[in-house]
Amino acid sequence: MVYALVNGTITDLRLRNAVVKDSHLYPLRHTANIDNENRLWNWAQNSVVGLRAQLQRPTCEAELQQLLRQTTGKVRVLGSRLSPGRMLGVGAQDLLLDLSAMQGVIAVDDESVTFAAGTQLEQIYATLTGMDRMLASSPGVIAVQTLAGAMSTGTHGQGLDQSSLADEATRIRMVLADGSLREFTRDDADFSAVQVGLGALGIITAVTLRTRPFRLFTCHKYAVTADNLGQDLLTWNQQYELSKAWWFVDDNLLHVWNAEEANPQDQQRYYANQREVIEHGEGTDSSLNETIDQTLAQMHRDTQIHGKGGKQFRTVTRFRDFTDISGDIYQLFCRGIAVPQINVEIGVPLARTPAVIGKIKAWYAAKHPHMHYPIILRCTGPSSAWLSPAYQQPTCFFGFVVYYADDGSLSQEGLHFLTEVEKLLAAEGGRPHWGKYYDPQRYTWRDIYPQWDAFRAVRQQLDPQRRFSNDYVTALFD
Repeated sequence: MVYALVNGTITDLRLRNAVVKDSHLYPLRHTANIDNENRLWNWAQNSVVGLRAQLQRPTCEAELQQLLRQTTGKVRVLGSRLSPGRMLGVGAQDLLLDLSAMQGVIAVDDESVTFAAGTQLEQIYATLTGMDRMLASSPGVIAVQTLAGAMSTGTHGQGLDQSSLADEATRIRMVLADGSLREFTRDDADFSAVQVGLGALGIITAVTLRTRPFRLFTCHKYAVTADNLGQDLLTWNQQYELSKAWWFVDDNLLHVWNAEEANPQDQQRYYANQREVIEHGEGTDSSLNETIDQTLAQMHRDTQIHGKGGKQFRTVTRFRDFTDISGDIYQLFCRGIAVPQINVEIGVPLARTPAVIGKIKAWYAAKHPHMHYPIILRCTGPSSAWLSPAYQQPTCFFGFVVYYADDGSLSQEGLHFLTEVEKLLAAEGGRPHWGKYYDPQRYTWRDIYPQWDAFRAVRQQLDPQRRFSNDYVTALFD
């Protein structure tokens, strides 16, 4: 061991350095009331992204253009502030933009709908449902993100016949660093750069999304062992249009949702039920209840919350006494509960997924790491966006969550698990979700993104003065 005298105390430097690194990657949460603060925090309140005095709220595209023409500093857009604060922060003299006034439907045709970039996903889903339309992409679990923010960070759902939200865009309208306006279409050579641009190319003001006729699905729910998970996961995704699984590694069990188009009888029942979700069967499946109780007990210990606790526990209790259901794709899959958390998600090539699952099992058997929450498994088809984790390849996303305690702290054992499993997945060619937490030192970006330098060239062309940069973007591309 290596020891040193720090502030009068003999300290194990390796442990101290690990704690410092954790506080950078997984910052503690500020739990005080922030309403009267001059500082602006991200949604999780674990990072300051700027000052309220810096915030501007343009009401239209012309106002936004004028703001950029009148200023010279760096610029970032806040969106819903769900991403780690490092993505959002700018210097004290720079500009923070809130585009929440720019929302709603701009144009409609037979095959697509154009929305303002500040429109929240839940509003988009409700609007399309009211038109008896839907997107081809499956939704993510949370719907309070803005359209531009969710698209620019690679937000995705599940199902091999679709990919990310960005892949449903046919036209992207953007204000550039000098205040000029440009509209990108799928025919443009640099469209694939703009689809997932991390806010580093310009400010998206409108997106045209292709739509398809409204459909209903029946979601079949199962509790199964993870003995053959590597092959089972591939089979489920090949047989069903939509598939999602939660892996309770401690108990070698899975909770699986496999969805297919609802039959005519279930569709009739759905409409007779005033478009509310319908449940199937007279009984429920209680085979996961003991595992759920054990998981909840562990989460309570980790978060120091006693009794029934907060919303984070509802994300697990819904697996108790489960049954098949029918409804629209948003009712079935967009059911996340927004609770402050550290969320790590790594996409690995689908072809490597069985081997990766085998390595996670072997690692778990050897180390018995602390499991704070089940591993979330979602697979998608290939994406056309250069910086999508699913670029050019079907991908399985492995998701990991550690919830904050009420005092803003995090389970150190839970964070150790995140660190170790990210090492394993990064070594397998994994690509992290941009809008979640990850350790950038684990990745050589050129090796895992074939169009990395092409993206950098587009950035140089669109923003040569680096107005849309900050420490995070600079570290990535410069």
